[in-house]
Amino acid sequence: MTSANPIPPPRPLRRAGALLIALAAGATLALSGCAVAEDGPVATAAPTHLSGTVQLWHHYNGREAKVVASIVDDFEKRHPDVRVRVHAGQQDTKITQVVSSGGDVDVMLTNVNATLGTACKTMSDLAPYMRRDGVPDDAFQGIFAQATAFEGRRCSLPTTSDVYGLYYNTRLLAEAGYTTPPRTLRELEDMALKLTTYKSDGSIGTLGFNPLIGFQQNTSATLGGTAGVTWTKDGDSAVADSPQWAELIAWQHDFVRKIGYDKLKTFTAGLGDEWSANNPFQNGRVAMTLDGEWRVAFIEEQAPHLEYGTAPFPVLAGSGQEYGGGFVSAADIGVAKRSGNKEAAWALVKYMTTDTDAAVKLANGLKNIPTLKSAVASPALQASPQYRTFIEASAHPAGNTSPVTEIGSTLTATMDDFWTDYQRGSGGNLRRRLEKVDTDIDNALGLRRAK
Repeated sequence: MTSANPIPPPRPLRRAGALLIALAAGATLALSGCAVAEDGPVATAAPTHLSGTVQLWHHYNGREAKVVASIVDDFEKRHPDVRVRVHAGQQDTKITQVVSSGGDVDVMLTNVNATLGTACKTMSDLAPYMRRDGVPDDAFQGIFAQATAFEGRRCSLPTTSDVYGLYYNTRLLAEAGYTTPPRTLRELEDMALKLTTYKSDGSIGTLGFNPLIGFQQNTSATLGGTAGVTWTKDGDSAVADSPQWAELIAWQHDFVRKIGYDKLKTFTAGLGDEWSANNPFQNGRVAMTLDGEWRVAFIEEQAPHLEYGTAPFPVLAGSGQEYGGGFVSAADIGVAKRSGNKEAAWALVKYMTTDTDAAVKLANGLKNIPTLKSAVASPALQASPQYRTFIEASAHPAGNTSPVTEIGSTLTATMDDFWTDYQRGSGGNLRRRLEKVDTDIDNALGLRRAK
């Protein structure tokens, strides 16, 4: 393996609230926006010997980039005549731009929700390789097992996943008389209000739960997963016609009002950085929080004495969303259609996604959830009880995510922008505001489809 650029230091860019092999919430995976295109012929048998160079581009940095590098080293040992040139620490948007412009990319590892809809038509259909080499769709667990392709094309395979859940401070909950975590959003609110303490000047001392959109992992994608919301219908935005959206936003808006928007903003501004040892959940300033499985590793390193538990995130009662799953997202990996060494590129993709030892090593190193069933069942997978919560949630049938579309992360970012503004005010005509969100999303989709 060779590195095409120095590996930069770690940076907190990877958890953008929507990162999987994504299906629209509760539906089968659809690689939306991937126009059917001709792919080159696939040999009837895999080559017995591989050689040449493979250019791998990915978004991981620092420690995580080193983990990917170790997997690549293992692959090269199996195929000594293949050299993988790694381009680490590349933003997903840059990777898709380089691929679209015909740049020297053989394999790309990015975020499904953010990029696959915009990149699918530049990626090879992996289905013929999978059929030839005996790689079944159901090798992947839970939400990943339904990785059927849009209009018959499979653009990528999942590597590891992020699963979101509830972290709670067991000591603080016990002091308030609670022995179990909340299962509904109303229970979360009631417990959070009781757990919140105030200083003599009226400012917040300890916060039970921070309901603000924009606080760490609180996004329209992750919170939308608690309510079984509808994002799109027949290819168009449909948030205004989803009663779950209206109920969820009204719940959050009321929650914010009960504590006070200005108090929450002031308190949030004084908190430590999410990715540092001064994380507010880790230092006890926030009793419960929405976060991903990676926080287990951060706590082990930065706050080993913290008394805490994990659970599936609460759901909106009456929404139809079943408790036990949660919002799921993942990194996916595929072969660029213009690759000059597709067999070696596919071999790397297959190794990183379907080899049990490689999948376990990747999951253990990145501290993410493996998507491969055999990796989940492997005794080599490092899984504390807190981490096991997220493994179980990733396989739960109630797992969901935001849909892949041609506009990538613009879909959820448009909702985030609206909700961030809406939570500040006294309310207003929510239906009309959501209709404006639909219009903005549809306009973006229309512009993309016209290209």
